[in-house]
Amino acid sequence: MTLSQLSLALGVAMIVSHGIALAQSDRIGEWLRRFPRNVPIGVVLMLAGTAWFEWNLHLETLADIAPWKNLMQIGFAAVGVGSCIFVRDYLAVRGLCVVMLMAAWSLCELTRWHTSPWRNALTAWAYVWVLLGLWWSMSPWRMRDAIQWVTGSPTLFRLAAVAGLVWGAIVIVLGLTVLR
Repeated sequence: MTLSQLSLALGVAMIVSHGIALAQSDRIGEWLRRFPRNVPIGVVLMLAGTAWFEWNLHLETLADIAPWKNLMQIGFAAVGVGSCIFVRDYLAVRGLCVVMLMAAWSLCELTRWHTSPWRNALTAWAYVWVLLGLWWSMSPWRMRDAIQWVTGSPTLFRLAAVAGLVWGAIVIVLGLTVLR
């Protein structure tokens, strides 16, 4: 996947998700408030993030980890699956954090070699994902509190949805122009 294609995919995802949130703010707000403790979604997110991490580790050619690579793969797989079994509280938040961290890694890998300074907008976005992913994985109730705060006011929720639409449009324009 190229940086342009990833930008287009992320921009479309932002526009679709935030457009739905704007159009059905009450329904989406209620779903978001239930999200942090949604175990089925948490299992899917955690296993998807774990599989994504395992695949990246499998493809890694760094000689420094070669002697421990198989042990690392077994250990990380055990942590991902074990989380689904033993750490079910806020599993959706933790699973989303793993996916966010993996998405940030992918985005940074693609932006690394691009020559346009506009790549830094996407790199900064990836770093926001990293910071939030680390913070929320350590204290997942903070995501719950942030969701409660944003969905507590219909005006604020709509404003956040519009901001997501605008950012999605910017990312699409970047993908169609300077990040080709």
